[in-house]
Amino acid sequence: MLIFLPLAITSGLETFVWMDYRLAVLLTIVIPLFILIWAFVKKSEAIQHLLIIYWRVASLFAITVYLMIPAVPISFFTSLIARFLIPVSLWFWVDLNEEIRELRNSPLKAGFTSWRWAATVYNLLGAIFQIPFIVCAFKPRNELLNDPFCNVWLDPPWLFKQIFHPDWPQEFIGFLGFSGLIIYTIFLCYFVLVKLQRQGRSATGN
Repeated sequence: MLIFLPLAITSGLETFVWMDYRLAVLLTIVIPLFILIWAFVKKSEAIQHLLIIYWRVASLFAITVYLMIPAVPISFFTSLIARFLIPVSLWFWVDLNEEIRELRNSPLKAGFTSWRWAATVYNLLGAIFQIPFIVCAFKPRNELLNDPFCNVWLDPPWLFKQIFHPDWPQEFIGFLGFSGLIIYTIFLCYFVLVKLQRQGRSATGN
């Protein structure tokens, strides 16, 4: 009976990981994209501004996928960081929060508020769950590929490659991931060290 216990645990983990990726597609891509288009149609500048900031921050998720395809260990670290940064980006801005609170009640405001809370809870719970997997970020690539505890997170990115980049070498995809991470880090450092000092928690700088 105990022989099958590790298999059952691995199977349960695999199911959870695939569910997590499906929720990620829904909550971090499909719904915010729909709401952003809706906000442009309704000319809601506050929601537009916050969602544009969100997309800049959430791009770390895309970078993580491109790092996971060639099984780069640091991708486990970037995934965890993205889950912390996204809720921060959604609630950090005092001026935008106030503008959104003052918007008249509407389906757009209700939909945006519901999504913002759902995305916040999803990412914070996901971050807590991913903390044990941070050890994967410190393993050599070969060991990472042979460890079911870690490589279960790589299956969905590999499927993404098969669908969207079937002929791209993994080395090139890894190069794109690293390039994106470097650019992201530069902009994040600029924001923390320069822009944040000037503007504080004001997204508009006023």
